[in-house]
Amino acid sequence: MTVTTMPGTTTAPLADGPGRTWTDLIEEVREAGRYPTRAEAERVTRIVLSALGGHVVGDERVDLAQSLPEEAATVVASQIPATRPLTAAEFVDSVAARVPGATPATARWDVSSVLSVLPGLVGDDLVTRILAQLPPGYALLFGRADLSPAN
Repeated sequence: MTVTTMPGTTTAPLADGPGRTWTDLIEEVREAGRYPTRAEAERVTRIVLSALGGHVVGDERVDLAQSLPEEAATVVASQIPATRPLTAAEFVDSVAARVPGATPATARWDVSSVLSVLPGLVGDDLVTRILAQLPPGYALLFGRADLSPAN
């Protein structure tokens, strides 16, 4: 159940929101990515969240960290901000460089497996704010349609 707080704004489901644990997050990623083991899902989650942590700044970064389980929040908050924003494709490539044996296709799967579970955990409003500060193309990685105008 999603709770509407103001017209047009929603929050994460009450029963599944901030009370979720690191183990819950990893299990959601394991299921979303169909990873055979919890260890693999945890490895991917750490890599993707650390990459994301360098690209989300300001209030959105603080709010993201506060909305995540403590261990995930530490991964996000401990990252040094990136010197320049990466396109979505460059972001996926940066994740591929951190995963031994990864290809762009497997890295995109990993990124999407982690980022697509975030809206249910942190709320759609925060994801919308995060997407507003990232270059076009990230919406698909979060499991959303990318409705930005074509250039």
